[in-house]
Amino acid sequence: MKMWRCTVCGFVYEGDQPPQACPKCGAPAEKFELISEEQSKIIERARRTNQLHSDLLAALAKVEAVADAGIEDNLDPGCLRTFTKAKEVARLVRQFSVAEIQIHVNKGKWG
Repeated sequence: MKMWRCTVCGFVYEGDQPPQACPKCGAPAEKFELISEEQSKIIERARRTNQLHSDLLAALAKVEAVADAGIEDNLDPGCLRTFTKAKEVARLVRQFSVAEIQIHVNKGKWG
């Protein structure tokens, strides 16, 4: 299956021909460019890792929410330290993951 990229919004479409209009922005078919077979393979290969980053970001949001609840509960200094550290680490790892996603986007590994 071929991959096509909308030159207006970046949407990646899979099909033998580009769509009549971009499902995302409505641009006409002539605004789509064929993605090379080599680049298509890179996008396909990166999809699993991109999904893992998305899953990680969702899990980190849950960690931050639990940490916030623990900080609010503030049972004792040890618990407060644990929840505060969990929140700090979750934020840091989230920033790492977002940076990796940006690298994937910049290298055309997202689609």
